[in-house]
Amino acid sequence: MCYPKEYVSYLVHFHASRDYFECHEILEEYWKEVSPRERDSYWVGFIQIAVALYHYRRGNLAGAIKTIRKADSILQMKPAQIRKLGIKYDELMELIYDITEKITLKKPYQSVRLPIFDKKLIEACLAGCREAGYQWMKESDLNDSLLINRHVLRDRSEVITERNKQLQIRKTKSD
Repeated sequence: MCYPKEYVSYLVHFHASRDYFECHEILEEYWKEVSPRERDSYWVGFIQIAVALYHYRRGNLAGAIKTIRKADSILQMKPAQIRKLGIKYDELMELIYDITEKITLKKPYQSVRLPIFDKKLIEACLAGCREAGYQWMKESDLNDSLLINRHVLRDRSEVITERNKQLQIRKTKSD
C-alpha cells in the first residue's frame, strides 16, 4: 500500500518529534487539497487527535476533551478507511477512549502511540525519522516550551495578510 507523504510525515511528527502542532499543520494542508468540504473526513479525525493531545499537554483540558470527542465522533464512522491507513481500528478507538478518560480524570499527559499494523508504513516512518534526525517513539519533552507553545510562537503574518486580502475582496464584491 502506498500512503500519502503528508500522512507519513504526520505519523513521524506524532511519534518522533511529538510536535502535535506540526501534525495538525501538515494534515490540514493535505485535507484541504483532497477533500476540503468534507468536515467529517477521517483526515479531520486524525487532525483532531493531534490537536487534542496538543491541548492536553499544555494543560488546556477543556479544549482537549472537546477536540478528542470530535475525533471520536468522526472516526467511529470510518472503520474501513482507518484500516486502509494501516491503523488497527479497534485499538485506535480504545486509545481515543483512554485519552478521553485520562483528560476527564485530569491525569497528567503522557505520549501515546497510534496502533499501526502495516510494516511498510512503519518502515516509511522510520525512513522519515532517519531523514529528519528524529527518534521513533520518542517520549514527549514536557519542558520544551517551543514545542508546547508552538501556536503562540509561530509567524502568522502570511495568514493575516491573506485574511485581510480575502476580506477586501468580499468588501469589493458587496459594494
